Amino acid sequence: MLRLGVATDAETLDRVREPLAERGIEAVHLPTAERTVDLTAPDDAYPDVDVGFVAPPRLAEGGVAAALLDVPWVNDREAVLRSRHKGETLARLGRADVPTPDSVVVSNPSGEAALLDALDRVGTPAVVKPNSATRGIGVARVGDADSLLGVTDYLDLLHEFPATGDRSFLVQSLVPDARDYRVMCVEGEYVGAVERRLPDTAREAGRWKHNVHRGAEATGVDLPADLRDLAERAATALDIPWLGVDLLVADDGDGRAVVNETNARPTVDTATKYEPGFYDRLAALVRRTADGA
Repeated sequence: MLRLGVATDAETLDRVREPLAERGIEAVHLPTAERTVDLTAPDDAYPDVDVGFVAPPRLAEGGVAAALLDVPWVNDREAVLRSRHKGETLARLGRADVPTPDSVVVSNPSGEAALLDALDRVGTPAVVKPNSATRGIGVARVGDADSLLGVTDYLDLLHEFPATGDRSFLVQSLVPDARDYRVMCVEGEYVGAVERRLPDTAREAGRWKHNVHRGAEATGVDLPADLRDLAERAATALDIPWLGVDLLVADDGDGRAVVNETNARPTVDTATKYEPGFYDRLAALVRRTADGA
């Protein structure tokens, strides 16, 4: 039986174990974080696997695992990096004519004039977000210049810490009253989607981040063909085999759709939220990766 290493021992591993086992693939935990690794005894560091699923979230520890295991990954380190840094993702998608929100990447520190020019370019209201964070962490909505400068004051303080690796952030146009979709693609083809939506009580209280980790609910949806195509274009442009594509669709009458972010380390959801044959396609992807195809 083919052995697949999964670096996170959470929902994804629990959900894929049985369906992949039924297809001849054993999914095992590949622990990389919060442990010690003896480099003088590398053969004892990790379980034997034939292929890795997604490069581990901590790049330094993940690099050790990748070096010692020397196996192919469905989403390798470079694929994760193409999706992890939002500015690079948006730049690549823009070059491929995939619509995205108007965005300006700011490399900190930048002067006040440059920040105000960025806000002028994207308009208000706008969103300020870290270039590398996930789950909606650090994302702030601003409606005027003083609000923007107040948020960036805090970023200045954070970025002064010597160990801060990424000193960049985005100023991005806000898509009004947007519907938020996570679309899953396998090798550039649509395999399912969910709509992420806050409860009505939260929305009435003024909350607007539709992240599941912030209380939103993810409901499986039958996505229209044009939105499926948009997600597939994004996955193809980034050349990431297993990818979550986040779409925002304006709910203000014009229905404008943009790719807001992507995630090369998406959690595998419950099977009912995917198209029929999803696990057959995922298993085939794992096998092709293991075979070097």
